[in-house]
Parts: sequence; C-alpha cells; structure tokens
Amino acid sequence: MTTKLLLFGLLLNLLIVKDALSVGVCYGQLGDNLPSPRDVVSLYQRTGITKMRIYDPNQPTLEALRGTNIELMIGVPNDALQSLNDQNAANTWVRNNIQRYSNVRFRYIAVGNEVDPNNGNSQYVRFVLPALQNIFNAVRNAGLGNQIKVSTATYSGLLGNSFPPSAGAFRDNVRGFIEPIVRFLAQNNQPMLANIYPYFSDPGRNLPYALFTASQPVVNDNGRQYSNLFDAILDAHYAAQGRLGGQNVEIVVSESGWPSSGGSVATVGNAGTYVRNLIAHVGGNAGTPLKPGRSIETYLFAMFDENRKGGNEEERHFGLFSPSQQAKYGQINFN
Repeated sequence: MTTKLLLFGLLLNLLIVKDALSVGVCYGQLGDNLPSPRDVVSLYQRTGITKMRIYDPNQPTLEALRGTNIELMIGVPNDALQSLNDQNAANTWVRNNIQRYSNVRFRYIAVGNEVDPNNGNSQYVRFVLPALQNIFNAVRNAGLGNQIKVSTATYSGLLGNSFPPSAGAFRDNVRGFIEPIVRFLAQNNQPMLANIYPYFSDPGRNLPYALFTASQPVVNDNGRQYSNLFDAILDAHYAAQGRLGGQNVEIVVSESGWPSSGGSVATVGNAGTYVRNLIAHVGGNAGTPLKPGRSIETYLFAMFDENRKGGNEEERHFGLFSPSQQAKYGQINFN
C-alpha cells in the first residue's frame, strides 16, 4: 500500500507539473507578410508552444493543425454571433469547423470577444448568450462536451470597480448582459475567458508592480498581499463574477501581453520582462491571493506584430515574433 501511495503521489506531481508548464500564444492574422499558417504551426512546434488561440475558423490554419499536439482555442467572430442565434446554424458551424477536423485538438470555443455595452461592439450584446447556448448545445450533441469547453472572452473594461480586488464589480449597465452568462457558465461547469492586460491599467504609476518586479507587496486587501498587478486584476474579475453567482467559475486568461513600441512604457525591454515573468508566474503553483495553490491557464498575446490592427499605435506591437519569425525577446521557454 505504501508503494502504491508513493507511486500515486509521484504521478500526481507529474500531472501538476505538466499542467503548470502550459502557456499558449494567440495567433492573430491582421498583419502583412506574415508566414503561412503551415509555417506558423511549425514555429509553434519548434519553440515548444503547445496551445494556440485563433479568432475565427480559418480553414488553412485548421488544416495545418491536423495531427499535431497543439491544443486550440477557436473563436466565433462577433459579426457571426447573430447568425448563431439559430440552433440549426450553430449545429452547422460546429459540424463545419469542429467535427470536420476530428484530428485537431480543440480545447475551447470563444463565442465572441470583448463584447461590451459600452464599446464599439455594443450591437452584439443581445446575441452573445443565445449563440453561446446554441454552440454549447451543438458541441454536447456532437458528443464533444467532455473535450471542448464553450465560453465567451470578456475583458477588464466590463469592470466598474477593480480596487481593491475584493471590491471588484461589473459596471451597472453591464450587469444585465454579463449576469446570465456567468450563471449559464456556472450551471454547466464551463470557464470564463478573460483578457487581462496590466499594460492598459496605467502601469506607469508603478512599473515594477505591473512587470512582476516589485520587491515587496504593493496592495494589502484585507490581509491578501498583492505584489503584481496581473493578480490584482484577475482577482477583481473573480470577485465581480462571484457577486453574480460565479464563485466557482474558473477564469482562463485568454489574452495577456505587453507592447514593444507605441507608448512611453511600451519598450522591448519592458515587454520582454513582462512576458518572461508572466510565463514564470502563471506556470507555477502560486496562483493569486484569492485563488492560491494553482497554475493559471494563460494565452500570451500575440505571436506576431499585426500592422493592420486598428486603434493606437501600441496595438500593432504585441508580437513575440517578427513576420520573418525572428524572436523579438530572444529565446523564451514556453514550457
């Protein structure tokens, strides 16, 4: 019995270490002169990246992923949400983009990205939950419910309060949109996806706090000590969804990154520091002050600089690699 328990303990440790080492990278394609999807998949494999997020069912990318061990988060674009309010259309979407690629390792479907009553995506608000429910039903009816989780990708702009983290709460005019989603995820044991960016939370006020380099805790939240801004933002999301019945809904960080140009603290040095420290932090078992003792499943944004992205200049400089596949920050250990 002692030997069996020892072997079980060793196996459990191996599983924990394997899970702790898992960091994905988002593959956006809004750039000129980017490598072909097949070359991108090869780059993931050469650099040891085992998880990918894409933002739409790009067929060449799905073809390139066939037979690989790369786990995939696939997105439903916001402009497709309305059509998926029909169950038959959702069934067809799953059949064409998931079941058709039986040798692709699908892990998540992100139904919409950063839909918000207060931003340029507000016209999609009423379509998210029905599309989410229909895609969930289609995945379950296809017999894939144990393999693929279905959610939507939120972001910190939905929060009306995030300080201290325990006071995290959604904006008043967001609650009617997000509460039914949180409750649906809780009822069906699905995770929440959240894009977490310390860079967009005024990091210049305390750069070490944003870059995971603070020498001591910066925030004391009723005894919970925060030494980095990433944990504080993530726990504010947990607190916000907890107020709406989502206390046990796990959050997967579906994007996080730092730009290398386009702003006063957007430098190659700061971006490299953030990326390396984020990988080390989420890959360990420290967790956050609110959710300790666990790794944090996280997807880095992004694989490449994307010069055709809109918004401020910094939006076009989040890439880990140049279009010529040169590593911007030197060798990074994603495992």
